[in-house]
Amino acid sequence: MFRAPPLPRTLDAALRDLGAKKPSVRIEALRDLTRHVEAARGQVVSALEGALRDEAKEVRASAATALADVEAREATAALITAAADPEVLVRQMAIAALGEIGDPEATATLRAAMEDAAPEVRFQAVIAYPRAVATREEAVQVLLKATRDEDPLVCHIALRMAEELTDDGRAADERVLVRGRALLRHDAPLVRVASAILLARSAREAARTDRAVCEVLTAVVLRELHTPDGEDEAATIELAGELGLRAAKPGLVRRAFGGLLLRRDRFAWHARVALAQLGDERARREIMTELGSWDRDRRTLAIAAAGKARMVEARATIAALRGDALRADPHAVEEALAALDGADAAEGRPAPSRRAEQKG
Repeated sequence: MFRAPPLPRTLDAALRDLGAKKPSVRIEALRDLTRHVEAARGQVVSALEGALRDEAKEVRASAATALADVEAREATAALITAAADPEVLVRQMAIAALGEIGDPEATATLRAAMEDAAPEVRFQAVIAYPRAVATREEAVQVLLKATRDEDPLVCHIALRMAEELTDDGRAADERVLVRGRALLRHDAPLVRVASAILLARSAREAARTDRAVCEVLTAVVLRELHTPDGEDEAATIELAGELGLRAAKPGLVRRAFGGLLLRRDRFAWHARVALAQLGDERARREIMTELGSWDRDRRTLAIAAAGKARMVEARATIAALRGDALRADPHAVEEALAALDGADAAEGRPAPSRRAEQKG
């Protein structure tokens, strides 16, 4: 029998249920409590801080997460205390919360967590520390140290966070690139793949001729090297197209088009884009065909694919969809046209005017 989901608790009900006997009820009350933070911030934050002292570790951990959800900077001191909890789960969530809140007052605590006996806590500290420290130099030094952690997952996330430091458009730190090159020989495939991605994204032109980097990326596309991280696998496929890795083409074809005995690859879309970048006629033809699909979602995905693959032959079709949100996502249309303008600039071609696109 169908039952409607229960309504969120009122503020009074959520505060009351923090005293319930069952930990699961107390956890639900914490989640409902966060809904009332705008109307009663003081009460909500105080109650969440109190829950950091609950007898059940799951409740304490949930309280830390809830404080992060409401961006409770005023609870930094309480979370610092929770970061020394005897339970790994609580320390882990407290460190994660301190990173999301980003209060520099937590820097010393986060640095200490980098030496925690539990790899789960060190993992969270690697994510949190760069988001709380005052300088990029401090972040780089800590991340470099984390790439020497005995746990491959900690090393992997350190590489990911090192890449995040370039999100503001600044070049990657040369020390990070040198370390990444050394990690191409790491025992763990997870780390080798992350290193190759870091190097390829941070120095694309150099990566095109870097045999070690290209071999790792190609091996993942061909399924000769396995990484358990889905985001990294998708990234290697994208980079195979962007870097023009023709040795990876057989793997891209299998992933994009499959076969009678092959299941559809979960990264088939990425593979087809990469093939289109490599000039594969079948991939480009299928993308052009789907630009005319009756299905809005398929058409929007084809627009995104054409933009990423710099398919200038798709410009007129995409431009014709401008201003028609019923046929395609407007953001995808504008993003694809901007990418095609960039392709024109790279090739020295003048980008067509909007009036010319409309006529086309």
